Amino acid sequence: MPKREDLSKAKKNKNDEFYTQYSDIQKEINAYLEYNPDTFRDKIVLLPCDDPEWSNFTKFFAQNFERFGLKKLISTSYAHESKKINEPYQLTLFESESPKFDEKKTKVKGKIFILDRDKNKSGKIDINDLDWNYLEGDGDFRSEEVKKIRDEADIIITNPPFSLFREFLAWIIEAQKQFLIIGSINCITYKEVFPLIKENQVWLGNGMGRWISGFIVPKGYELYGTEAKIDSDGNRIVATNSCLWLTNLEHGKRHQPLQLMTMEDNLKYSKHKDIKETGYPKYDNYDAIDVPFTDSIPSNYKGAMGVPITFLDKYNPEQFRIVGLGNGAELFGPTKIYINPVMHKNGKVSNGNAINRVLVYPTTENAKVFYTADNVDYPLFAPYARILIEHIDSE
Repeated sequence: MPKREDLSKAKKNKNDEFYTQYSDIQKEINAYLEYNPDTFRDKIVLLPCDDPEWSNFTKFFAQNFERFGLKKLISTSYAHESKKINEPYQLTLFESESPKFDEKKTKVKGKIFILDRDKNKSGKIDINDLDWNYLEGDGDFRSEEVKKIRDEADIIITNPPFSLFREFLAWIIEAQKQFLIIGSINCITYKEVFPLIKENQVWLGNGMGRWISGFIVPKGYELYGTEAKIDSDGNRIVATNSCLWLTNLEHGKRHQPLQLMTMEDNLKYSKHKDIKETGYPKYDNYDAIDVPFTDSIPSNYKGAMGVPITFLDKYNPEQFRIVGLGNGAELFGPTKIYINPVMHKNGKVSNGNAINRVLVYPTTENAKVFYTADNVDYPLFAPYARILIEHIDSE
């Protein structure tokens, strides 16, 4: 299946045509409504980077307009020619049969879709009441035209372009809006994202990885892996375990305490061989221990602990405090700088300066990858990005 490298490739090539499945949207939104049934009541919801002719966000919120108690639903789409993709332009009946259709505008102008009333007098407000028009520009979310629409909204929800994720999040934060968006799991480590998570201004939604079951992609997109498929409606779907929902909307999962064992019990009974055999190594360049599995966080340890970034899927701000990110010296403050570090990998050596920006702990020369430096007489290992946490009651 496509993993991080495929989304990275999409980002590099600016291939942003990944559409979220209706079932994944429904599953995520229902979790917020379970926590607070009035999450969307009397709110203006904006779905930028969206197009109801192909995307499911507008379909979902339009069909549930009355149930959610929405005040107004707005969607904006991006002009086909501005996307600079190789896919042929597909004109829909929705547009071509409308008296508003303009052949000169259809490829170069964005569109705006608004739902706020029972336009067809059917007795209910749903997707059949969507009103639309061409925008003055191409629908770029950074344009002044779309910014004005953003400023009108209460909540912004979408699957933004992977290649513009940082810029899109900044666009939301600038306007101080509530939001729910999809991003790569690696976005946790972005310098534009992690400080917001650390300060409890932004958090993960209800699921990450396989919680998002896959994305609908254009016909020309290669279907990778055994879990890629074509569904009963003819949609080409690629599965991924490397995405998450990022939000500042409250939900119940983030207030559920993580059930943990003591350090002593973990060392005896952990299901992880690494914990039983090597325990919790102490970092060489920061006063903390390494905890390679979220379910192995010791309940009785009073100091700082480095945990996998996937811990955030279980993070409860009433139980833990985030103190840093071991994936950038400025985000955790290493206590030691290594002189002339060297990386040893598969018998080859190369520059090892990377260890001056990450958490490391002593290892053995039997490791597949290890580092040495002039000012230490033992090899070092750098685990994958760690978030530094401590128990709230550890003070």
